Amino acid sequence: MSALSHPQSGVSERRRWVALIVVCLAMLMNALDSSIVNVALPSIQRDLHFAPSSLTWVVDAYLIAFGSFLMLAGRLGDLLGRKKIFLGGVGLFTAASVGCALATSQGWLIAARFVQGVGGAVSTSVIVAIIVTEFPGAAERAKAMSAYMFVAVGGGSLGLLVGGFLTQSVSWHWIFLINVPIGVATLVLGSILIRENEGLGVRHGLDVTGSLLLTGSLLTGIFGIVKASSYGWLSAHTVASLGFSLVLFASFLTWESRVARPIVPLRIFRLRSLSASSVVRGLAFAAMYAVFFFGALYLERILHFGPLSTGLAFLPMSLVMAAMSLGATSRLLMRFGAMRLLVPGLGAVVAGLVMLTRTDVHSSYLVSVLPAFVLLGVGMSISAVPLLTIAMADVPREDAGLASGIVNVSMWLASSTALAVMGTLAASTTASHLAHGSGAAAAAIAGYHVPFLIGAVLAGAGLVVTVTLLRSPAQRESLATFARTRILDDASQELLVLDEW
Repeated sequence: MSALSHPQSGVSERRRWVALIVVCLAMLMNALDSSIVNVALPSIQRDLHFAPSSLTWVVDAYLIAFGSFLMLAGRLGDLLGRKKIFLGGVGLFTAASVGCALATSQGWLIAARFVQGVGGAVSTSVIVAIIVTEFPGAAERAKAMSAYMFVAVGGGSLGLLVGGFLTQSVSWHWIFLINVPIGVATLVLGSILIRENEGLGVRHGLDVTGSLLLTGSLLTGIFGIVKASSYGWLSAHTVASLGFSLVLFASFLTWESRVARPIVPLRIFRLRSLSASSVVRGLAFAAMYAVFFFGALYLERILHFGPLSTGLAFLPMSLVMAAMSLGATSRLLMRFGAMRLLVPGLGAVVAGLVMLTRTDVHSSYLVSVLPAFVLLGVGMSISAVPLLTIAMADVPREDAGLASGIVNVSMWLASSTALAVMGTLAASTTASHLAHGSGAAAAAIAGYHVPFLIGAVLAGAGLVVTVTLLRSPAQRESLATFARTRILDDASQELLVLDEW
């Protein structure tokens, strides 16, 4: 073995882990943005004179853009190179954040939020694929996925804390400016540390028709879902949007089955590990969205927490996930396998949500809410990484970007749909209790219980799908892959000799 072998291997090892930090920084920006804006909405409404009906566009513009471009951007990463797509998305997100911070009118802010959503989708779509490529070994991949999932899930609760602090101490403009140093650091470090994959290329042309049909279908579908709580699920607006989305998606499937070089090869949907785990992931994250959105409303309106206190109330959940992500989840995954973690993990999520349905006007945070948040943090920590492991286990390396996009789209569609349905049902439940003479606080909390219950049902459905449809990758095979990967890493100068042997 060459004397340079080990030093080079050590440098490569350090580069991979620092590259992981870089992509996690991008994920942190997106995760923060998903919740940080909610805390600042009252301040934004006062400064820019938003009507209540139009204020929702500050959130909806981002949601619609983000969900619509995930799958297309993931596939472009496979074709053009994931590093290019990732850095392009980070750059767009950072520039749009500056635009949001400088906004002086409603239209300006909404347009900048839409562009920010596109940038977030482009960068996020290839992160899982980059991790899978950089960490082919089972043990190392489990550690890397643990870190990624901590940022993805914990960033939402951290956003509530940071948003509350910045809004109260400075102004709402800073919730967007905080992205700029993170984005610049990500661009600089990412350009140096992330390795580019050899893209499949578009030598025979890009499937423009398929791309337009797919993006149009997602755009109109997510638009209909996000605005359903405002217009009503049976309104002409919602029915037309969802119907047009289905027509576009059917046309997309027909086109992709006939074109020579489809933007989305339909064979990827036949991977049961990817499809079934994406369903479970969507159900689990939809349940968690109930916690972040309606849990924050419960703390603020019923327990009378301020914006900063609400952020602090969610902090234990993030700390639990951080502690688990420091190595416990990956060690448990390697020892027990994905399936043996998924069942108790999703069970803990169900239990935490059921506990939240038992809260009332006089509940104590320490007695009634904190234990539920801790259970949810543990449950998501030991569920999310196995789900990603199963999802990517059978995906060909050249399709990793597309698979990454599918994983994220499943989460986004399920979460957006569930949140819109939950909001409608929560509002109608509250109105019904008010009509029957309940007090305002009692009626509100009755409405909040509905999404918590729906979330528990969704997580329970994910548990059923896990038990009936999912199959864990063979642990022996994963360990063998890990062992071989370590051998190749430690003897990088002797690859040819080892392969011939």
